Amino acid sequence: MKTMLKPLAPALALALLLAPAQARTPADPAPAPLLSTVEQKLAESPAGSRFGLLVTTLEGEILLSIAPDQRFIPASNTKMFTTAIGYAQLPALQQAAKGTGVRLETGADGTIDVILHGRGDPFLSSAADCKTNCLQTLADAVAAKTRTVRNIIGDDRWFPDERWSPGMSWNNIVSRYGTGNSALTLDDNELVVKLAPGALGAAPTIQTSGYYSIDNRVTTVAGKEEAIEADRMPNSRVLRLTGTVGAEAAPLTLRYGIDDPAHYAAWHLAELLRARGVRVDGAVEVRHRPLTATDDPKVRKGAPVSPPAEPAMLAELPAPPLAENMVRINKESQNLHSELMLRRVARQSGSGSIADGQAAVRQLMTQAGVAETSYDFSDGSGMSSYNRISPRAAVGLLSWIARQPWSMAWRGTLPIAGRDGTLQNRFKGTILEGKLFAKTGSLNASRALSGYLTTRSGRTLIFSVLANDMPDGTDSQATAAVDRTLVAIAEGL
Repeated sequence: MKTMLKPLAPALALALLLAPAQARTPADPAPAPLLSTVEQKLAESPAGSRFGLLVTTLEGEILLSIAPDQRFIPASNTKMFTTAIGYAQLPALQQAAKGTGVRLETGADGTIDVILHGRGDPFLSSAADCKTNCLQTLADAVAAKTRTVRNIIGDDRWFPDERWSPGMSWNNIVSRYGTGNSALTLDDNELVVKLAPGALGAAPTIQTSGYYSIDNRVTTVAGKEEAIEADRMPNSRVLRLTGTVGAEAAPLTLRYGIDDPAHYAAWHLAELLRARGVRVDGAVEVRHRPLTATDDPKVRKGAPVSPPAEPAMLAELPAPPLAENMVRINKESQNLHSELMLRRVARQSGSGSIADGQAAVRQLMTQAGVAETSYDFSDGSGMSSYNRISPRAAVGLLSWIARQPWSMAWRGTLPIAGRDGTLQNRFKGTILEGKLFAKTGSLNASRALSGYLTTRSGRTLIFSVLANDMPDGTDSQATAAVDRTLVAIAEGL
């Protein structure tokens, strides 16, 4: 679930936390009893769990090490790498950024099609209270120009058509976390369903946009609990809901993934035009750019395939603020926005494909001195089960970031222990509350936490703890063991 963000910690507090004066404090390896304590706390996890841990000073001196070169599924720790390369290229990325645009295309027979052009903007919104980046603004521009149109076409050829990355589990597609990726994105590519309990034994009432047909098989039962499951075949617009909801439960807001975001955005634009009195005589259509072998830098020869040139727009929205977006990516662990960031990077040097993004990440990791054998990435968000990193790779990246001129800005995007983002409810009341800045990671049988922490003695350390292979249903126990371990490290060093 998305987390309501509190204001970032003051820049001064963050600067003091990571001050170079602390970095100059001579580092001593962790005493043997502390290593034994760490091993004991990790051993409190369910049997079969596998851990890797590395703790170093800002200068790179190793203080604690457990399986630092084993490779783990990193889950959303992947977003550290995506946003790091985003910050490394931020000026060029922001300069190249463009907002969503709309234009009219007149056919030989005089009919007018409306073309909605996506350029990778993750903030396009259709919310009733929208203030900026509003689809309504583009609808107003069309309605002011013509009162009759034929087709409404969503054009997302800014990036090649790769809606899901290799290794993304098919069962996640129905969820908001597995929604399709597209250069034309609206409302985070999520379909909102509002559900309220009915009478005992009856189906609950449902409100939604109408884009999906809802097969409502949920039953209202006694109590306050809800257990609702969603099922939808890929590329189907029939969403089946099953399970139960308590008659005393509060109304629910459920969110589900969209498989073809360009079509969804065009469909919503058609609805907005009709509401403005514009007659839509045709259909909702899409223009995708198929993925080809030339989108892979290992295969192509010569220049990559670029999207077709765009004619002048009738209206277009401002370019999205990319630095602001990276705060949301890391604080909330927002998958779609992270994937779009990787594709923006990929478009700077290639065609905008995942493969071009992977090549850019490899180049950055080489620059950071991280061995290529210590990581593999198939996406930019961490939803892929193919991704792998070692604790040494994560710490190597974090150490390199600490030496960059933008390091403080990037560290400010990380969740703060006990304060905000995905760490808002962790480490409360401990020595690390407000003193640990780190990226979380959560996927089936995988948990990760990597970042910076301040110890009781005032030293700032870099750490990465990766956990895999926990038995089903025991992930929370592994997370608790990781938290206890880091508290013990902060107290012991």
